[in-house]
Amino acid sequence: MTEPYHIEGAERRARWVVTCDHASNRVPAEVAGGDLGLPRADMERHIAFDVGAAGVARALGRALDAPVILSDFSRLVIDPNRGGDDPTLVMKIYDGSIIPANRHADAAEVERRLNLFHRPYHRGLEALLAAREAPVIVAVHSFTQQFVGRPPRPWHVGVLYAGDTRLALPLLARLNAEPDLCVGDNQPYSGHLPGDALDRHGVRAGRPHVLVEVRNDLIGTAAAQEAWGRRLAPMLDAALRIAEV
Repeated sequence: MTEPYHIEGAERRARWVVTCDHASNRVPAEVAGGDLGLPRADMERHIAFDVGAAGVARALGRALDAPVILSDFSRLVIDPNRGGDDPTLVMKIYDGSIIPANRHADAAEVERRLNLFHRPYHRGLEALLAAREAPVIVAVHSFTQQFVGRPPRPWHVGVLYAGDTRLALPLLARLNAEPDLCVGDNQPYSGHLPGDALDRHGVRAGRPHVLVEVRNDLIGTAAAQEAWGRRLAPMLDAALRIAEV
């Protein structure tokens, strides 16, 4: 099988490395013959991947002159933004939908998927980072406007972080200066998730990093994804200059 990720712009020169952990809703043939047993409508929504995030990441990479690494498997196959022992690594139910092919996934099956998809993705990301001098990570995600049975989320964009606020705080300041944006500070989720991708490649390695979440109804088209990538790029570059890292 081919690597379960791809890299665009490996030759680009910026310090930035753009990641998109949930870029794809693809189910490789190695898992349930390529079909998790969900209706197509479920595979097209946020439970299977971060809708619109790949387009934003690609646009951001072009605008920053930075490489972009994108996963090539659905988060429902295995979630690359979780630690290897996280109980949500292989979801059996997500936002009201049961995932049939995951219902009986035992420890051996989870280990198989770790070896096929999760670990190669992280090796690829680490190699990309190690090949650059003083790399800086920006992770691109998207979030749904509302989960089933929960209140709507008002934020247009969120900045997530854990202990390292060097990039997050100046980026939040830039975003909050935009009059048309409702900005989440560690919303819609906390940025502290031990074992996640930024904990692994940013926090533990001491690399400057930040995670940006864009609400997915705002990036449903290629034009909107391009616009958000171009909008975020100068803010990120400004945050990096302010951080002096």
